[in-house]
Amino acid sequence: MSRTRARFRSAATPHPYPAPAPDRGAARPEEAGRHHPSARLRLLACTLAAGTACAGLSAVPASAAGAPPVVSRGVTIPDFYTPPTELPAANGALIRTEALPLGLDIPGLDGRPMPGTATRLMYRSTDSAGKPVAVTGAYIEPSATWKGSGPRPLVAVASGTMGQGDQCAPSFALQHPLTLNGDTVSVGYEALAVYRILATGAAVVVTDYVGLGATDRLHTYVNRLDQGHALLDAARAARSVPGASVTADSRTGLYGYSQGGGASAAAAELQPSYAPDVPLAGTYAGAPPADLTSVMKGIDGSALAGALAWSINGFAQTDPDLRAVVEANISTTGKAALADASTMCVGDAIFGYGFTKSSKWTTSGRTIGEIIAAEPKARAALDKQRIGTLKPAGPVRLATGVNDDIVPHAQARRLAVDWCRKGGDITYDAVVLPNLGDKILTNHLVPLLTDQGEAIGWLTDRLAGKPSTSNCWSMPIQP
Repeated sequence: MSRTRARFRSAATPHPYPAPAPDRGAARPEEAGRHHPSARLRLLACTLAAGTACAGLSAVPASAAGAPPVVSRGVTIPDFYTPPTELPAANGALIRTEALPLGLDIPGLDGRPMPGTATRLMYRSTDSAGKPVAVTGAYIEPSATWKGSGPRPLVAVASGTMGQGDQCAPSFALQHPLTLNGDTVSVGYEALAVYRILATGAAVVVTDYVGLGATDRLHTYVNRLDQGHALLDAARAARSVPGASVTADSRTGLYGYSQGGGASAAAAELQPSYAPDVPLAGTYAGAPPADLTSVMKGIDGSALAGALAWSINGFAQTDPDLRAVVEANISTTGKAALADASTMCVGDAIFGYGFTKSSKWTTSGRTIGEIIAAEPKARAALDKQRIGTLKPAGPVRLATGVNDDIVPHAQARRLAVDWCRKGGDITYDAVVLPNLGDKILTNHLVPLLTDQGEAIGWLTDRLAGKPSTSNCWSMPIQP
């Protein structure tokens, strides 16, 4: 039997493996002998069920347990994504590689595929608990020639929100730009940015983040340390890919929007202490979720309300204080929704939980944001995720749409102010567009496209060694 993930269901449809209440730990009779949930999903159910004993449900990699492949919403996750039981000692060390067929490429005049040749990666990183973790991703050696100064540079790309199911992994999306099987909907929308970067002659490495793709744990969505470490270690891993032209001397840029903007921003802050060997030349952080308390309010009840479930799932997995709040306040309906969302991609979440208020998931009828605001330990847990408490390394370009209400503009602008006050080399760009509709994602997604060319141009200049000019002086007069 496959270790299956939940099939696509609407918000009104019961999850086939709801988080068990203390008196409902056994599977329903009709489930006996059918596909059973993976260790990750059992762990989530255990985490979210108040009072349920969790003994014996550790996140043992499937390869160690001899278990069959994971099937997530009808998509079989390749064995490549199952981590081994033992990991290398060094951060960024390669665990394994294999050829990655790109879903979108064309033959070049010289016989090489355009935009390049891709390799699937698994590499070692360190999670927010300080423990080793296997992370997957992809490296692409470009067909285009680098025409700037110095050796071929590298851009480490942090993808925007893809989901929490393993089938949503960015590296998987590079091979399968559209996954649409009746059970799940995933679109590899970051391919546009990746291919535009490759066209400059820079190499690209993409991280899948912690737990997205790799089958040993849930994706720790918007976790500052996990994301920052995974991105920096992807840059390290790229140097060791067979056939890669980048070296330890290659200038490195970080690129990300939305979830990716938070990851690149966190990585820029962490680079001096965590990865000083990565020669960071510049960072693009678009619409970064720097203050999760504010962002939770923005996504609650929006088209992307499912992302709230992903963040709660991830933090309940890793943070005891937030886990305690979840156990005490999330209803049976809420626990089923969180478990259901844990295998969803963005398309699934929009169709299944779009515009859902988190008050429907709580025992008190309060929103999750209101509950966390009333719990000092929970507030402190989210405060640890705040980006802006450290000075970022190297120049940073931070862009945010002034009407963005999903990842609110005000908190992104505040990040620029915080960095400027710490003496950061910051180029702040407020993207001014008409209000294109509240809570429906347009105010968040359109700046991704309208600003992309300028963002890549700015980053390419940094990779070529051109100096940047901070505009922190203009913050008082910028929106």
